[in-house]
Amino acid sequence: MTKLSRDVIVVNELGLHARSAARIAEIARKANSNVWIIKGKRKVDASSILDILTLECAKGSKITLKIDDQSDLDVLNDAARQFETGFGELS
Repeated sequence: MTKLSRDVIVVNELGLHARSAARIAEIARKANSNVWIIKGKRKVDASSILDILTLECAKGSKITLKIDDQSDLDVLNDAARQFETGFGELS
């Protein structure tokens, strides 16, 4: 069975801010089912910029990206890649 979640660390200096949240939401909207971001005990809809921003993810925050359906594995991997590369903001 394919794993439906990925743990990632926020690596960019500005953390998960409006521009990076918008990029994640755009990716999540391509999914056939729900995509979630989990930080601690909070779980939010990854297709909602406002929901993402409420998590207040500073640099170094550990979060989990989760999909409900295996058919969205590409979406999960794309979202994880954004976090791993600092949303293109690393210098």
